Amino acid sequence: MEVLGIDIGGSGIKAAPVDTENGTLLAPRLRVKTPEQGKPEPVAEAVAELSRTFEWQGPIGVGFPGAVRRGEVLTSANVSKKWLGVNAATLFAEATGCPVCVVNDADAAGLAEMTFGAGRGRNGVVMMITIGTGLGVALFTDGHLLPNAELGHIEMRGRDAEWWASDAARKRDKLSWRKWAKRFDAYLERMEYLFWPDLIILGGGISAEHERFLPYLTVSAEVVPAQMLNEAGIVGAALAAQALLAGS
Repeated sequence: MEVLGIDIGGSGIKAAPVDTENGTLLAPRLRVKTPEQGKPEPVAEAVAELSRTFEWQGPIGVGFPGAVRRGEVLTSANVSKKWLGVNAATLFAEATGCPVCVVNDADAAGLAEMTFGAGRGRNGVVMMITIGTGLGVALFTDGHLLPNAELGHIEMRGRDAEWWASDAARKRDKLSWRKWAKRFDAYLERMEYLFWPDLIILGGGISAEHERFLPYLTVSAEVVPAQMLNEAGIVGAALAAQALLAGS
């Protein structure tokens, strides 16, 4: 099946058509800046513009930075709080004229890695962490997803963990890779203490730089970079849309 995958982040919105049979992009990925403050209507227009650019008329899968249940936004991280209570699936469907499935962005990235990437064929507890403006977490047990884990928002040092250990925090505080890795390692230690994952997959925009920080991590779990790198969110959103359509 061909599905347009869209990954909404705090700083950018990325999109590409996806072949869900093999996880490949059918056209070069496009990226636009997330509208200032990330309010619903401007974001919906950006999604619609991306859809028009691809001349898309089929199903669309969208990864959203927050908890999502049956299309409704329950939390919003790094975008406007005006999303709370909005049915994003309906909003995007009206803007694009296409059937739309909306899922948590980290869950989308995790689905892609479990299907085509570093988690393929892995049982036990697998944790996917996307590192960017925030920290997104997808949690799998024997290949089954626990939706909307949102573990980037656990408290560390009196703040959300992502405020202290995300890539945005690295840039904001002008940290070297070694110093940032020490912070991120502390976050992984907390995740290990709570969930004892067999495998931790690191994705998001920073995953392409994994050689700069992986050597400094000390947790006992196996830690690997996402094989799909920054395309995982797009591919996973498309997979989620395919699964929803197959069950409808």
